[in-house]
Amino acid sequence: MTEQYNNCNITYQKPVDDTAWDQFLSQNNQACFYQLSGWLKVCHDHFGHPVFYLRAEQAGEIIGVFPLVLMKSKLFGTFLNSMPFINFAGPCAVNQHVEQMLLEQAIEIAKQHNVDHLEIRATKVIDKDLPTTDHKVSMTLELNDNHETLWSNFASKHRTNIRRAYKNGLHTKVGGEEYLNDFYHILAQSWKTLGTPIYKKAYFKDIFAKFGDAVKIFICYQNEKPIAAAFNGYYKDTVEGMWAGSIPEARKLQYSYVLYWDMIKHACENNYKHYHLGRSSVQSGGEQFKKKWNAHQTQLYWQYYLNKATDVPQLNVNNPKFQLAINTWRKLPLWATTTIGPWVAKYIP
Repeated sequence: MTEQYNNCNITYQKPVDDTAWDQFLSQNNQACFYQLSGWLKVCHDHFGHPVFYLRAEQAGEIIGVFPLVLMKSKLFGTFLNSMPFINFAGPCAVNQHVEQMLLEQAIEIAKQHNVDHLEIRATKVIDKDLPTTDHKVSMTLELNDNHETLWSNFASKHRTNIRRAYKNGLHTKVGGEEYLNDFYHILAQSWKTLGTPIYKKAYFKDIFAKFGDAVKIFICYQNEKPIAAAFNGYYKDTVEGMWAGSIPEARKLQYSYVLYWDMIKHACENNYKHYHLGRSSVQSGGEQFKKKWNAHQTQLYWQYYLNKATDVPQLNVNNPKFQLAINTWRKLPLWATTTIGPWVAKYIP
Protein backbone atom coordinates (compact mmCIF):
# COMPACT_ATOMS: atom_id res chain seq x y z
CA MET A 1 0.00 0.00 0.00
CA THR A 2 2.83 2.40 0.90
CA GLU A 3 4.76 1.69 -2.31
CA GLN A 4 1.95 2.84 -4.59
CA TYR A 5 2.29 6.38 -3.24
CA ASN A 6 6.09 6.66 -3.34
CA ASN A 7 6.05 8.55 -6.63
CA CYS A 8 3.38 11.10 -5.77
CA ASN A 9 3.95 14.77 -6.48
CA ILE A 10 4.05 17.27 -3.59
CA THR A 11 3.14 20.87 -4.42
CA TYR A 12 2.04 23.95 -2.51
CA GLN A 13 1.25 26.58 -5.12
CA LYS A 14 -2.34 27.86 -5.18
CA PRO A 15 -4.31 25.65 -7.55
CA VAL A 16 -6.13 27.22 -10.49
CA ASP A 17 -9.26 25.43 -9.29
CA ASP A 18 -9.40 24.26 -5.67
CA THR A 19 -12.57 22.22 -6.18
CA ALA A 20 -10.47 19.03 -6.20
CA TRP A 21 -9.06 19.93 -2.74
CA ASP A 22 -12.52 20.10 -1.18
CA GLN A 23 -13.70 17.09 -3.16
CA PHE A 24 -10.87 15.01 -1.69
CA LEU A 25 -11.90 16.09 1.81
CA SER A 26 -15.54 15.23 1.13
CA GLN A 27 -14.50 11.62 0.45
CA ASN A 28 -12.12 11.21 3.40
CA ASN A 29 -13.74 10.23 6.71
CA GLN A 30 -10.93 11.89 8.70
CA ALA A 31 -11.44 15.30 7.08
CA CYS A 32 -12.77 18.25 9.08
CA PHE A 33 -14.45 21.56 8.33
CA TYR A 34 -11.30 23.56 9.10
CA GLN A 35 -9.26 21.88 6.34
CA LEU A 36 -11.52 23.24 3.57
CA SER A 37 -9.85 25.55 1.07
CA GLY A 38 -12.13 28.42 2.06
CA TRP A 39 -10.18 28.96 5.27
CA LEU A 40 -6.97 29.50 3.33
CA LYS A 41 -8.82 32.00 1.15
CA VAL A 42 -10.06 33.90 4.21
CA CYS A 43 -6.57 34.04 5.74
CA HIS A 44 -5.13 35.39 2.50
CA ASP A 45 -7.95 37.64 1.32
CA HIS A 46 -8.86 39.17 4.68
CA PHE A 47 -5.61 39.17 6.68
CA GLY A 48 -3.14 39.23 3.81
CA HIS A 49 -1.17 36.26 5.15
CA PRO A 50 0.73 34.10 2.63
CA VAL A 51 -0.89 30.66 2.42
CA PHE A 52 0.24 27.29 1.11
CA TYR A 53 -2.13 24.76 -0.46
CA LEU A 54 0.23 21.93 0.39
CA ARG A 55 -1.02 18.77 -1.27
CA ALA A 56 0.06 15.37 -2.55
CA GLU A 57 -1.09 14.29 -6.01
CA GLN A 58 -0.81 11.07 -7.96
CA ALA A 59 -2.06 10.44 -11.48
CA GLY A 60 -3.82 13.80 -11.38
CA GLU A 61 -5.72 12.96 -8.20
CA ILE A 62 -5.24 14.56 -4.78
CA ILE A 63 -4.30 12.00 -2.11
CA GLY A 64 -3.48 14.36 0.75
CA VAL A 65 -3.78 18.00 1.82
CA PHE A 66 -2.11 20.13 4.48
CA PRO A 67 -3.29 23.79 4.74
CA LEU A 68 -0.60 26.17 5.99
CA VAL A 69 -0.56 29.88 6.82
CA LEU A 70 2.59 32.00 7.16
CA MET A 71 2.36 34.67 9.86
CA LYS A 72 4.91 37.45 10.42
CA SER A 73 4.87 40.07 13.14
CA LYS A 74 7.40 42.01 15.21
CA LEU A 75 5.42 41.16 18.33
CA PHE A 76 5.04 37.39 17.95
CA GLY A 77 7.70 36.44 15.42
CA THR A 78 7.45 34.45 12.18
CA PHE A 79 5.81 31.05 12.06
CA LEU A 80 3.80 28.58 9.98
CA ASN A 81 0.48 27.39 11.36
CA SER A 82 -2.17 24.82 10.47
CA MET A 83 -4.54 26.47 11.15
CA PRO A 84 -4.69 29.83 12.91
CA PHE A 85 -7.87 31.57 14.21
CA ILE A 86 -9.96 28.37 14.17
CA ASN A 87 -10.11 25.26 16.34
CA PHE A 88 -7.78 22.77 14.62
CA ALA A 89 -6.78 21.42 11.20
CA GLY A 90 -3.51 19.67 10.35
CA PRO A 91 -2.96 17.30 7.40
CA CYS A 92 -5.47 14.88 5.91
CA ALA A 93 -4.22 12.05 3.68
CA VAL A 94 -5.12 8.63 2.35
CA ASN A 95 -2.61 7.02 4.74
CA GLN A 96 0.14 7.79 7.23
CA HIS A 97 2.88 7.49 4.61
CA VAL A 98 1.44 10.34 2.53
CA GLU A 99 0.81 12.30 5.71
CA GLN A 100 4.50 12.04 6.59
CA MET A 101 5.50 13.17 3.11
CA LEU A 102 3.32 16.25 3.55
CA LEU A 103 4.88 16.90 6.96
CA GLU A 104 8.39 16.67 5.48
CA GLN A 105 7.46 19.24 2.82
CA ALA A 106 5.89 21.50 5.47
CA ILE A 107 9.19 21.41 7.36
CA GLU A 108 11.03 22.32 4.14
CA ILE A 109 8.71 25.31 3.69
CA ALA A 110 9.42 26.33 7.30
CA LYS A 111 13.16 26.21 6.59
CA GLN A 112 12.85 28.08 3.28
CA HIS A 113 11.01 30.93 4.99
CA ASN A 114 13.30 30.88 8.02
CA VAL A 115 10.39 30.75 10.46
CA ASP A 116 10.77 30.42 14.20
CA HIS A 117 8.56 27.35 14.27
CA LEU A 118 5.88 25.31 12.55
CA GLU A 119 2.75 24.69 14.65
CA ILE A 120 0.31 21.88 13.77
CA ARG A 121 -3.07 21.88 15.53
CA ALA A 122 -4.64 18.47 15.08
CA THR A 123 -6.89 15.84 16.61
CA LYS A 124 -4.10 13.25 16.55
CA VAL A 125 -0.33 13.00 16.89
CA ILE A 126 1.17 13.55 13.45
CA ASP A 127 4.75 12.63 14.41
CA LYS A 128 5.64 11.19 17.81
CA ASP A 129 9.12 12.75 17.66
CA LEU A 130 7.85 16.33 17.48
CA PRO A 131 7.46 18.39 20.68
CA THR A 132 3.80 18.18 21.69
CA THR A 133 1.46 19.98 24.06
CA ASP A 134 -1.93 18.62 25.13
CA HIS A 135 -3.49 21.56 26.96
CA LYS A 136 -6.52 21.77 24.63
CA VAL A 137 -9.51 19.47 24.17
CA SER A 138 -12.56 19.40 21.91
CA MET A 139 -15.77 18.56 23.75
CA THR A 140 -18.02 16.42 21.54
CA LEU A 141 -21.69 15.64 22.04
CA GLU A 142 -23.17 12.65 20.23
CA LEU A 143 -26.56 13.69 18.88
CA ASN A 144 -29.85 11.90 18.34
CA ASP A 145 -32.61 12.54 15.81
CA ASN A 146 -34.96 12.93 18.78
CA HIS A 147 -33.56 15.62 21.08
CA GLU A 148 -35.86 14.40 23.85
CA THR A 149 -33.58 11.36 24.12
CA LEU A 150 -30.67 13.68 24.95
CA TRP A 151 -32.86 15.61 27.37
CA SER A 152 -33.82 12.48 29.31
CA ASN A 153 -30.14 11.57 29.73
CA PHE A 154 -29.19 14.90 31.32
CA ALA A 155 -28.78 15.05 35.07
CA SER A 156 -31.95 16.31 36.77
CA LYS A 157 -30.10 19.37 38.09
CA HIS A 158 -29.01 20.24 34.57
CA ARG A 159 -32.57 20.02 33.25
CA THR A 160 -33.71 22.24 36.13
CA ASN A 161 -31.08 24.84 35.22
CA ILE A 162 -32.26 24.88 31.61
CA ARG A 163 -35.92 25.32 32.61
CA ARG A 164 -35.01 28.06 35.08
CA ALA A 165 -33.02 29.97 32.43
CA TYR A 166 -35.97 30.02 30.04
CA LYS A 167 -38.04 31.68 32.76
CA ASN A 168 -35.74 34.71 32.51
CA GLY A 169 -37.50 35.67 29.28
CA LEU A 170 -34.81 34.13 27.07
CA HIS A 171 -35.25 32.80 23.56
CA THR A 172 -32.98 32.13 20.57
CA LYS A 173 -33.08 32.92 16.86
CA VAL A 174 -30.91 31.33 14.18
CA GLY A 175 -29.93 32.68 10.79
CA GLY A 176 -27.12 33.91 8.62
CA GLU A 177 -25.44 37.19 7.79
CA GLU A 178 -28.56 39.17 8.72
CA TYR A 179 -27.57 38.60 12.37
CA LEU A 180 -23.95 39.65 11.92
CA ASN A 181 -24.31 43.14 13.43
CA ASP A 182 -25.81 41.83 16.67
CA PHE A 183 -23.31 38.96 16.79
CA TYR A 184 -20.32 41.26 16.37
CA HIS A 185 -21.53 43.81 18.92
CA ILE A 186 -21.95 41.04 21.49
CA LEU A 187 -18.64 39.33 20.69
CA ALA A 188 -16.76 42.64 20.87
CA GLN A 189 -18.04 43.23 24.41
CA SER A 190 -17.30 39.65 25.42
CA TRP A 191 -13.73 39.67 24.11
CA LYS A 192 -13.04 43.05 25.68
CA THR A 193 -14.04 41.54 29.04
CA LEU A 194 -11.63 38.66 28.39
CA GLY A 195 -8.85 41.04 27.35
CA THR A 196 -8.74 39.53 23.86
CA PRO A 197 -8.30 41.62 20.67
CA ILE A 198 -11.16 41.09 18.22
CA TYR A 199 -11.15 40.78 14.43
CA LYS A 200 -12.88 43.19 12.09
CA LYS A 201 -16.54 42.56 11.42
CA ALA A 202 -15.49 42.06 7.81
CA TYR A 203 -13.65 38.87 8.82
CA PHE A 204 -16.93 37.16 9.69
CA LYS A 205 -18.57 38.68 6.61
CA ASP A 206 -15.81 37.10 4.52
CA ILE A 207 -16.49 33.72 6.14
CA PHE A 208 -20.12 33.97 5.04
CA ALA A 209 -18.95 34.85 1.53
CA LYS A 210 -16.74 31.75 1.42
CA PHE A 211 -19.03 29.24 3.16
CA GLY A 212 -22.60 30.48 2.73
CA ASP A 213 -25.16 28.25 4.42
CA ALA A 214 -22.40 26.14 6.01
CA VAL A 215 -22.14 28.75 8.79
CA LYS A 216 -24.91 30.09 11.01
CA ILE A 217 -25.35 32.63 13.79
CA PHE A 218 -27.46 32.08 16.90
CA ILE A 219 -28.59 35.08 18.93
CA CYS A 220 -30.01 34.69 22.44
CA TYR A 221 -32.44 37.44 23.47
CA GLN A 222 -33.92 38.55 26.74
CA ASN A 223 -37.31 39.65 25.46
CA GLU A 224 -36.12 41.66 22.44
CA LYS A 225 -32.63 42.56 23.66
CA PRO A 226 -29.73 40.53 22.17
CA ILE A 227 -27.55 39.37 25.06
CA ALA A 228 -25.50 36.41 23.76
CA ALA A 229 -24.44 34.91 20.45
CA ALA A 230 -22.69 31.97 18.83
CA PHE A 231 -21.19 31.28 15.42
CA ASN A 232 -21.27 27.65 14.18
CA GLY A 233 -20.01 25.72 11.17
CA TYR A 234 -21.73 22.72 9.55
CA TYR A 235 -19.82 20.05 7.63
CA LYS A 236 -20.87 16.53 6.71
CA ASP A 237 -22.64 15.18 9.84
CA THR A 238 -20.88 17.45 12.34
CA VAL A 239 -21.58 20.84 13.90
CA GLU A 240 -18.55 22.94 14.83
CA GLY A 241 -18.91 25.42 17.67
CA MET A 242 -16.54 28.24 16.73
CA TRP A 243 -17.15 31.52 18.56
CA ALA A 244 -19.52 32.51 21.35
CA GLY A 245 -19.90 35.35 23.78
CA SER A 246 -22.28 37.51 25.77
CA ILE A 247 -22.71 41.03 27.08
CA PRO A 248 -21.40 41.40 30.67
CA GLU A 249 -24.81 41.47 32.38
CA ALA A 250 -26.01 38.29 30.63
CA ARG A 251 -24.23 35.80 32.89
CA LYS A 252 -26.64 36.29 35.80
CA LEU A 253 -29.48 35.26 33.45
CA GLN A 254 -27.82 31.85 32.81
CA TYR A 255 -28.15 32.46 29.08
CA SER A 256 -25.73 29.66 28.18
CA TYR A 257 -28.27 26.99 29.14
CA VAL A 258 -30.82 28.39 26.68
CA LEU A 259 -28.33 29.15 23.91
CA TYR A 260 -26.67 25.74 24.00
CA TRP A 261 -29.89 23.76 24.33
CA ASP A 262 -31.47 25.60 21.39
CA MET A 263 -28.34 25.00 19.27
CA ILE A 264 -28.34 21.31 20.20
CA LYS A 265 -32.02 20.96 19.33
CA HIS A 266 -31.41 22.68 15.99
CA ALA A 267 -28.58 20.23 15.23
CA CYS A 268 -30.76 17.22 16.09
CA GLU A 269 -33.68 18.49 14.04
CA ASN A 270 -31.38 18.89 11.03
CA ASN A 271 -30.00 15.35 11.33
CA TYR A 272 -26.46 16.10 12.46
CA LYS A 273 -24.75 13.30 14.36
CA HIS A 274 -21.96 15.05 16.25
CA TYR A 275 -21.58 18.45 17.86
CA HIS A 276 -18.13 19.77 18.69
CA LEU A 277 -19.06 22.25 21.40
CA GLY A 278 -15.85 24.15 20.84
CA ARG A 279 -12.25 24.03 21.95
CA SER A 280 -11.50 24.32 25.67
CA SER A 281 -8.47 24.38 27.90
CA VAL A 282 -8.05 21.24 30.00
CA GLN A 283 -9.81 21.48 33.39
CA SER A 284 -11.21 24.91 32.56
CA GLY A 285 -14.66 26.20 33.44
CA GLY A 286 -15.61 25.86 29.78
CA GLU A 287 -14.73 22.17 29.77
CA GLN A 288 -16.73 21.56 32.96
CA PHE A 289 -19.79 23.34 31.57
CA LYS A 290 -19.73 21.30 28.37
CA LYS A 291 -19.53 18.07 30.34
CA LYS A 292 -22.96 18.90 31.77
CA TRP A 293 -24.38 18.21 28.31
CA ASN A 294 -22.83 14.71 28.39
CA ALA A 295 -20.13 15.78 25.96
CA HIS A 296 -17.01 13.62 25.93
CA GLN A 297 -13.44 14.84 25.73
CA THR A 298 -11.40 14.52 22.53
CA GLN A 299 -7.75 15.34 23.08
CA LEU A 300 -6.19 17.93 20.76
CA TYR A 301 -2.48 17.95 20.03
CA TRP A 302 -0.39 21.03 19.28
CA GLN A 303 2.85 19.76 17.65
CA TYR A 304 5.91 21.79 16.73
CA TYR A 305 8.86 21.75 14.43
CA LEU A 306 11.32 24.15 16.04
CA ASN A 307 13.37 25.82 13.34
CA LYS A 308 14.94 28.94 14.89
CA ALA A 309 13.03 28.65 18.18
CA THR A 310 14.63 26.70 21.02
CA ASP A 311 11.46 26.15 23.07
CA VAL A 312 7.81 25.48 22.39
CA PRO A 313 6.10 28.89 21.99
CA GLN A 314 3.64 30.10 24.62
CA LEU A 315 1.31 32.37 22.65
CA ASN A 316 -1.62 32.01 25.02
CA VAL A 317 -3.39 33.86 27.83
CA ASN A 318 -1.69 31.73 30.48
CA ASN A 319 1.68 33.18 29.63
CA PRO A 320 2.51 35.63 32.48
CA LYS A 321 4.21 38.08 30.12
CA PHE A 322 0.86 38.81 28.46
CA GLN A 323 -1.07 39.48 31.67
CA LEU A 324 -0.30 43.21 31.78
CA ALA A 325 -1.47 43.63 28.18
CA ILE A 326 -4.65 41.63 28.89
CA ASN A 327 -5.50 43.65 31.99
CA THR A 328 -4.84 46.92 30.14
CA TRP A 329 -7.03 45.83 27.23
CA ARG A 330 -9.95 45.16 29.57
CA LYS A 331 -9.85 48.79 30.74
CA LEU A 332 -10.03 50.31 27.25
CA PRO A 333 -13.33 51.67 25.92
CA LEU A 334 -15.17 49.44 23.44
CA TRP A 335 -14.60 51.82 20.52
CA ALA A 336 -10.84 51.54 21.10
CA THR A 337 -10.76 47.73 21.26
CA THR A 338 -12.80 47.40 18.05
CA THR A 339 -10.55 49.96 16.31
CA ILE A 340 -7.14 48.75 17.50
CA GLY A 341 -8.02 45.09 18.06
CA PRO A 342 -8.07 43.92 14.44
CA TRP A 343 -4.49 45.13 13.85
CA VAL A 344 -3.32 42.95 16.75
CA ALA A 345 -5.70 39.99 16.33
CA LYS A 346 -4.51 39.22 12.79
CA TYR A 347 -1.18 38.08 14.26
CA ILE A 348 -2.56 36.00 17.15
CA PRO A 349 -3.12 32.44 15.91
